[in-house]
Amino acid sequence: MEATQTVEHPTFQTVWAMMQENAAQQRENARLIKELREEQREAARETAREMKENAREMKEKAALLDRQLGKLGGRFGEMVEYQVMPCLIGKFREHGFEFTVASRYRTIKDEKNNISTEIDIYLENGEKVMIVEVKATPSITDITEHTERMKKVRAHADLQGDRRIFLGAVAGMVFHDNERAFALKNGFFVVEPSGKTFTITAPEGICTIREW
Repeated sequence: MEATQTVEHPTFQTVWAMMQENAAQQRENARLIKELREEQREAARETAREMKENAREMKEKAALLDRQLGKLGGRFGEMVEYQVMPCLIGKFREHGFEFTVASRYRTIKDEKNNISTEIDIYLENGEKVMIVEVKATPSITDITEHTERMKKVRAHADLQGDRRIFLGAVAGMVFHDNERAFALKNGFFVVEPSGKTFTITAPEGICTIREW
């Protein structure tokens, strides 16, 4: 006869010990999860503090940059007055324009016809007029606004019976590539420093000189 195999069942004490061990493990897991969540919350708070600090620093740097650009703008205005403007006639002569008069700060204020604008530099002769807008660092908005200025100048000239051709230029201490390309695309001459002097770039190729 075959021997009967005896199966031993775990005792109550063994099961209880296993349950206690499992409970202890669960408590440990819960503690670790709690610690992990707390670490995550702390990391999130630290990240938020760093982002806030970075935003504050960026704001301060932007304000400083604005002040510096303001000073640059002032210096550029002086450079235009004492160096650039007297030479503009000669520089534009290299592009085939014979302007005979150069003046600064012209204002058009025609309340009757609702036309109002300011002109930084005004070059003229009997046939053509060059309107130059001066900015420390010209932006897309500045260039777009100069287009609107040219329309106003043209409208005012028509009302005055001035049939001369009007041209536009944008002068800047610092010209970024996108803004330079945008100015040329809109038919403006670009005036910018080059070494101890300055250069004038004319629209060419697919960009043509715009007349108003």
